[in-house]
Amino acid sequence: MKLIKRAKYIERLANLRGTPDIKIITGVRRAGKSKLLEAYRDQLYSEDGVNIVFIDLSCLENEKLLEYHALNEYVLAKTRDGVENVLMIDEVQECKGFERVINSLHNAGKHDIYLTGSNAFLLSSDLATLFTGRQIEVPVYPFSFSEFLAYYSDATDKESMFDRYLVEGGLAGSYVYRTESDRISYIREVFDTILERDLVQKFKLNEPTVLRHLAEYLMDNISNLTSPHRASVQLAQNKVSTNHVTASNYIDHLLHAFLFHAVKRYDIRGKKYLATSEKYYLSDLGFRYAVLGRRNMDYGRACENIVYLELCRRGYDVYVGKIQDLEIDFVAMRGSEKTYIQVSDNIVAPETFEREIAPFAKIRDGYPRMLIARTRNPETDFEGVRVVNLADWLRG
Repeated sequence: MKLIKRAKYIERLANLRGTPDIKIITGVRRAGKSKLLEAYRDQLYSEDGVNIVFIDLSCLENEKLLEYHALNEYVLAKTRDGVENVLMIDEVQECKGFERVINSLHNAGKHDIYLTGSNAFLLSSDLATLFTGRQIEVPVYPFSFSEFLAYYSDATDKESMFDRYLVEGGLAGSYVYRTESDRISYIREVFDTILERDLVQKFKLNEPTVLRHLAEYLMDNISNLTSPHRASVQLAQNKVSTNHVTASNYIDHLLHAFLFHAVKRYDIRGKKYLATSEKYYLSDLGFRYAVLGRRNMDYGRACENIVYLELCRRGYDVYVGKIQDLEIDFVAMRGSEKTYIQVSDNIVAPETFEREIAPFAKIRDGYPRMLIARTRNPETDFEGVRVVNLADWLRG
């Protein structure tokens, strides 16, 4: 499989180097967490004065380390005085009681610690209870469009490649398959594993059919405002009996497994967050196409999903904006920055363009406004609104 250097993630890990946090690389299955840890290890190998203890607990040769006392003794034996000790453990959950080892080593303060593991054991909801010291998540997402282009470096037409990216997604493990059916089978298997192993088995969920239908419902409604009540009503109409309490709990599980992301609404004029309804975005559109096919394939909503993920990759906090009775797709905040963003698949029709920019006119502050669409043209400015071609914006 062709490997792509994920420079932004490496830079993120490098910036956290030496901090007292336990660095935990998280993300949906097959997003590339293990490969990222290996790449960062390889970068550190070139430095003097660094002692790297790298352990992949999924390897048979490390089977003796699956008992936590043995793991602790091994790490201590490999630790050296007078140098920087960096501990990296991949698939850490394979060792029962691993959290006792990590907490003990962290308290001793001799190691810079980096972990990855199966989502069944390192769900975002588990981290605070597993580790008594400080921990920080380094979220890893499936391939961005730029990484997709880097993988298929021989391709020259970025617009046709974006058409492929819309349905193939960013799970790089699927790229090695030569036929569409094999690629789809791979993604479906990842999806099934998330539902069955990461959620049903771990939490002993007694309604796996509800979980699956709920996941498919959220896939089919990416970028639409929804709620557990609305989801349970829709499932009931499709002969899947549940209630809003179960729907709410199962949605939380899907979020903690990194399969979906929830985005809250933000009242721009009132400068407050709204509690009713949220939008849900899929961690990778490849799941949607592999599970649902092209049914109800709304390319505008798909583009919105892609923009949301890219904003997350770039370090923004993202909200859905509300201004009077209109909606701004995204309010993207990063430090002192704030940008209002609308996303559209096609703005050729004048009425579509007017509809997309109308909410901007109601905003009274001076923060930037941007319309990201598939214009296939160079960037332009319309009355202070940047109009940017989606494929170009994704390439940075």
